[in-house]
Amino acid sequence: MLFTQIRRRNFRKKKFKSSSRCVKKSFGQRMHPFRVLDPTRSTHVAHGRCALAVMTKAPQAGQVKTRLVPPLTPNEAAELNKCFLRDTAAAISNATAKNDAFGIAVYTPIGAESAYKGILAEDFSLLPQRGEKFGERLYLAAADLFKCGFESVCLIDSDSPTVSAENFAQAVKLLRGRGDRIVLGPCDDGGYYLIGLKKWHKELFERIDWSTERVLAQTRQRAHEIDVEVKLLQRGFDVDDRASLRRLCDELLADIASADVAPHTREFLRKLTTQKKV
Repeated sequence: MLFTQIRRRNFRKKKFKSSSRCVKKSFGQRMHPFRVLDPTRSTHVAHGRCALAVMTKAPQAGQVKTRLVPPLTPNEAAELNKCFLRDTAAAISNATAKNDAFGIAVYTPIGAESAYKGILAEDFSLLPQRGEKFGERLYLAAADLFKCGFESVCLIDSDSPTVSAENFAQAVKLLRGRGDRIVLGPCDDGGYYLIGLKKWHKELFERIDWSTERVLAQTRQRAHEIDVEVKLLQRGFDVDDRASLRRLCDELLADIASADVAPHTREFLRKLTTQKKV
């Protein structure tokens, strides 16, 4: 979920302009096919559109899904993370097809842009993460996307591969309505897998007990305090421990499971179950 599990990461403090130069250099060398957004410059692709932005850390062994090791190896955990990203990105791409929306990966670390080749569709753009604490990274991502010129912004977690394109499309639709509002996609553990904004409200990311079951309730309370309406999407769940991985297997590998839901994740889980890893 975005956002009940905070993992400690090492971030170096940099101004965006200096980090942006690093990104532009790697892009110039054609190491990856993606446009890298620069918040200091508005872009025509953003105008009138909603940013469907997945928060992601480059899927490298030993750096992602570490709470699933064991039962998985670091390499298997990284591959599972890639599958989650493929399925989430595919759902985002499907949601953008008939809506005024645009797929983005808000990523870290800078320099890992090429890691997303073959995972994200080439119509995605990249935006470097900024900030150190979790809430700071979220509100800075929203701020940078609004600076790029997007009309609305959805921040999406990379731990919920079963969230459908219809859910993302519904978020875009709700944000298109009159008046200020926020959209939340609740998770079963008390967090959320999506937060959608029409305006930049820093308060929504302050005084939140990240990594607890209070995240959703506290976010709704912050919205109430600034008098902003809240709309809720269909409930989902994030996968970040052994129990939730077991639940994911039960749902995706059941005989009645829809073949359209998280196909990359399903195929990888089948391989793991044959090895009795899950």
